[in-house]
Amino acid sequence: MSTAARTDTQSPELHVADSHDLIRVQGARENNLKDVSIEIPKRRLTVFTGVSGSGKSSLVFGTIAAESQRLINETYSAFVQGFMPTLARPEVDVLEGLTTAIIVDQQRMGADPRSTVGTATDANAMLRILFSRLGQPHIGSPKAFSFNVASISGSGAVTVERGGQTTKERRSFSITGGMCPRCEGRGSVTDIDLSQLFDDSKSLNEDALTIPGYKAGGWNYRLYSESGFFDPDKPIRTYTEQELHDFLHREPTRMKIAGINMTYEGLVPRIQKAMLAKDREAMQPHIRAFVDRAVTFTACPECGGTRLSAAARSSRIGGISIADACAMQISDLAAWVRGLDEPSVAPLLAALGHTLDSFVEIGLGYLSLDRPSGTLSGGEAQRVKMIRHLGSSLTDTTYVFDEPTVGLHPHDIQRMNSLLLRLRDKGNTVLVVEHKPETIVIADHVVDLGPGAGTGGGTVCFEGTVEGLRAAGTITGRHFDDRAALKETVRTPTGALEIRGATAHNLRNVDVDIPLGVLCVVTGVAGSGKSSLVHGSLPQQPGAAGKGVVSVDQSAIRGSRRSNPATYTGLLEPIRKAFAKANGVKPALFSANSEGACPNCNGAGVVYTDLAMMAGVATTCEECEGKRFEASVLDHHLGGRDISEVLAMSVTEAKEFFGAGEASTPAAHRILGRLADVGLGYLSLGQPLTTLSGGERQRLKLATHMAEKGGVYVLDEPTTGLHLADVEQLLGLLDRLVDSGKSVIVVEHHQAVMAHADWIIDLGPGAGHDGGRIVFEGTPADLVAARSTLTGEHLAAYVGTTGS
Repeated sequence: MSTAARTDTQSPELHVADSHDLIRVQGARENNLKDVSIEIPKRRLTVFTGVSGSGKSSLVFGTIAAESQRLINETYSAFVQGFMPTLARPEVDVLEGLTTAIIVDQQRMGADPRSTVGTATDANAMLRILFSRLGQPHIGSPKAFSFNVASISGSGAVTVERGGQTTKERRSFSITGGMCPRCEGRGSVTDIDLSQLFDDSKSLNEDALTIPGYKAGGWNYRLYSESGFFDPDKPIRTYTEQELHDFLHREPTRMKIAGINMTYEGLVPRIQKAMLAKDREAMQPHIRAFVDRAVTFTACPECGGTRLSAAARSSRIGGISIADACAMQISDLAAWVRGLDEPSVAPLLAALGHTLDSFVEIGLGYLSLDRPSGTLSGGEAQRVKMIRHLGSSLTDTTYVFDEPTVGLHPHDIQRMNSLLLRLRDKGNTVLVVEHKPETIVIADHVVDLGPGAGTGGGTVCFEGTVEGLRAAGTITGRHFDDRAALKETVRTPTGALEIRGATAHNLRNVDVDIPLGVLCVVTGVAGSGKSSLVHGSLPQQPGAAGKGVVSVDQSAIRGSRRSNPATYTGLLEPIRKAFAKANGVKPALFSANSEGACPNCNGAGVVYTDLAMMAGVATTCEECEGKRFEASVLDHHLGGRDISEVLAMSVTEAKEFFGAGEASTPAAHRILGRLADVGLGYLSLGQPLTTLSGGERQRLKLATHMAEKGGVYVLDEPTTGLHLADVEQLLGLLDRLVDSGKSVIVVEHHQAVMAHADWIIDLGPGAGHDGGRIVFEGTPADLVAARSTLTGEHLAAYVGTTGS
């Protein structure tokens, strides 16, 4: 036996099982990919790069990861598959050598008000068990510490069948939950500002109600003025207590008004059901503005915003309640957990300690477990998702990351790089979509896609080592060692926005003057308080509203597969009107979501066939051949083109088309000009929003907001998802905005943007309670000269390579 083993080890032949060292992709055609064929080494770190929109996500997420997940789902029974998302097979000829893919993307975590960092990472689940075992006084099971479980009890008779006989027995039950009964575990309560609903100095007959849709004479109005519960000629402020209750809070009551059966209900519950229960984003602008005015969110007075019942807050371990533990900064909570010495729960303490240490290791030690998960940035959300994989014993899996350095200061990127390398060194395949040279440089293998974006991309320009990329002559290779120089001269501010005593989140009574009329960059390590200062404190300052502050954050674009750049930017409106005017017909005919839609596919262009647990099949509509419009609509032309041909144009083509000649449409030309300015000239007008990359979506938002009449633009990391070559174009756009008289405030980590700034405000020195202070204010040159902060050191190293 030993001889056989020895002979085997000396054999030069490779075992057949060890020959599968590559992931082979042949003929990938997902989205804009043009028959891509590549071989990716397993158990190595491969970085995919290329300009935004070149096809990186289509190859990595839409092809490799999607097929891996689809094949895993197919191993489950048909019954289980019925509850899982159905995934179609990607457009690819051959995919070989796939392993289980774990996707860690930048999708925002659910914005459900009850979802927190603790509930999203299982840290809360372990804390609840800990308090149910060690907390004094003992109040119950782990459910008693959960703000998602309400306390309920009941009793009654139940019918039981035993041995052919039916007997009735009395049963009672109770569940002790930790939910605060007042706010139902949300931590905040909504109050309606009654002064926004009506003018109490007027009577109902004097048009007292100021709610949208409640005009005098309308049915909504007559319900109150003709109800008979109060005198419609009497000013509301003179109502008796009973009249006021009937007006504001009366329970639903059936009655007849003008011979029509109607249900009368107090004004407050009626508004809550009709408006406040709806999704704010889906409301019409004037209703949304009313809701924003009328509804105020305040911390729940009963639980103090902790979401927990009084009983859950009363049980303590060494003087600390579960509410105190969740409010602690995670780095402090980890130290507290390590200090607990209880052999009876040793495995639990070890697991909880490991999870909390992972937060600190990944650079999120500044968060607290009670932080709502919907408030995390894209980069923070991605790192929170990484936590559950750091201590995993799984090997030979494929980890897929989508720009893991988003939202990270250069100081933190080194830490992220070491985590990626650690995952690889455990024997995993790590695929990373990335633009930052600091991360590309650690790759074992680089795949560069391009050469352009959209239809101009979708091919592999380079495969090989980082050194090979530098010499390759591709866009990425040429710009790889680009370094922006410090500006020779900086602009002089024309004024300042004063922020005084800012205390949002971790800010420590910050006083700062943000200069106007210049390009101002706010920077600092992740968690130092940048967003709290710019988004949390700036809008509250007196004078900010008068300056017209336009904020472009990283929140996701809402849109279905029917939405496209033309509908999102409002471009379709002037185009429809121009077509209608030229042909003497209604504008609604030129909308695939309205009267002009193909009746067979309802304007979708494809017919979807649902196959239950199997992936649905989408076939091009035979009637309109994918053009989405009724045949008669395509007989109408503008400048020799029909509406489907216009929607197939790229932004650049359409800008030329609507700029002059018969099709000249100034309103459309202006919007197209803004899209071209932000570098989206290659997008086609009718491309579904669901197929756009993250960088493209943010620039689409920026182009839309540029139309607003604002004097101050606040941009949150506009370089997210941008290639090195695109950053230059963005800097040009920011310069044009400032030169046109606007003030631009940018929250940013990218050194090229810092170097290009007129003024830098650096927060820190650390994250969480180690941050929240202004550690530097001045020009980039002064910051480099001083090197007094982490940002200063990294910026000096960055610009030093050019000898500036």
